[in-house]
Amino acid sequence: MSELLQQAEAAVALAREAGADGAWAALSRTRSVDHGFHAGRLEKVQESTSCGLGVSVYVDGRYSNHSTTDLRPERLRAFIRDAVQLTRALQPDPHRKIPDPALFAGRPTAELDRVDPALAGLSREQRIEWCAELDRVASRDKRVIAVESGVFTSESEGASASSNGFRGAWDGSYVGYSASVTVREGEDKRPEGSHYVVGRYLQGLPPPAAVAEEAQARALSRLGSTKLPSVRATMVVDHQAAVSLISRLLGPASAAAIQQGRSFYAGKLGQPLFGELLTIYDDPLIPRALASRHFDGEGISARPLPIIEAGALKNLYVDTYYGRKLGMAPTTGSASNRVVTPGAASLAELLRAADRGIYVTSWLGGNSDATTGDFSLGLRGHVIEGGAIGAPIGEMNVTGNLADLFRHLVQLGDDPYPYSSLRAPSLVFEGVQFSGA
Repeated sequence: MSELLQQAEAAVALAREAGADGAWAALSRTRSVDHGFHAGRLEKVQESTSCGLGVSVYVDGRYSNHSTTDLRPERLRAFIRDAVQLTRALQPDPHRKIPDPALFAGRPTAELDRVDPALAGLSREQRIEWCAELDRVASRDKRVIAVESGVFTSESEGASASSNGFRGAWDGSYVGYSASVTVREGEDKRPEGSHYVVGRYLQGLPPPAAVAEEAQARALSRLGSTKLPSVRATMVVDHQAAVSLISRLLGPASAAAIQQGRSFYAGKLGQPLFGELLTIYDDPLIPRALASRHFDGEGISARPLPIIEAGALKNLYVDTYYGRKLGMAPTTGSASNRVVTPGAASLAELLRAADRGIYVTSWLGGNSDATTGDFSLGLRGHVIEGGAIGAPIGEMNVTGNLADLFRHLVQLGDDPYPYSSLRAPSLVFEGVQFSGA
């Protein structure tokens, strides 16, 4: 990484030599390997290595950002010289300034454990064997007609430097595998199910066979799926589906969205917006988590940040540019690990408490309006009958408003989803409107 940091510093120096008042350079290098099985045989082997440089230049009150993959010294010198000249032709923007060095202070030093050293020695043969095992286990039921499986890894490193004193480097790795299963139902129905796991470390992930079994079980659970009549009922949302739902809820929680007039959070900082059970923190310092970091893309030192606390909006994602436009102090411009404070009940206990309702296992398209919070989402899931998972359902929508929906949050599970940078547990909502037959 010292080599990458030196190159980033050299790019900043070139920008200053070319006449820039300030500059920021970020260099990254990534190696990805992907193996895939289809129809019982190896179908895809893909390996890619990329290295790129991004340079932001500040010239006479003007700003621009440029990127290149050509790092040869003379080509790079010409590239940065041209970038500075092009920036001089732009309109001034008084809000575009290089981040204040005070934001770099207090950088944490906690070990984030972002790299699994075992991945560098993971052989081609082992990857293919995992693919074959995924395919073999997922194909065991005679109703299965197609299986796709894959194993993927990535290793990356990078460094950033600025003309006003920032220096920082990072590295990371992740590994995952997946299976997608299609089963036959009658003459023309082909229900599908899939499952995947991903993590910084291989240790701690379930074995490939367990992933394949889960994918097959999800596909088979779709057999006999029907559409129910429209109804208002209790909704239990599986933890994986909850990740998507919380992502939609938090999507507009940024200074950029507010300044551009596309956020229902505008003017509501500090106000209670949701049920008191909802608390969400952004925590960049969780060891081995997928989005852990010591600083963000602007060099702002990482720290845990409450976003929603007991239903009240406590903070927004505020970068330096939109923070200046709105007169708000920067927090961070991008999310890291978002953690929903879980409850104490298992999924089985949530279902028993619901007694009757609809259990949502996945979303199928739909949309949500960031400005109003109104949404309409297609779903797949099951009827809840007598506190247990019943018949499969599909071709239904759930409609409403996100703020209103989360005001009707009545219970959270103890099962945060582990294979995402957003750790959400299963959720229970009362009085949800479902549109069906």
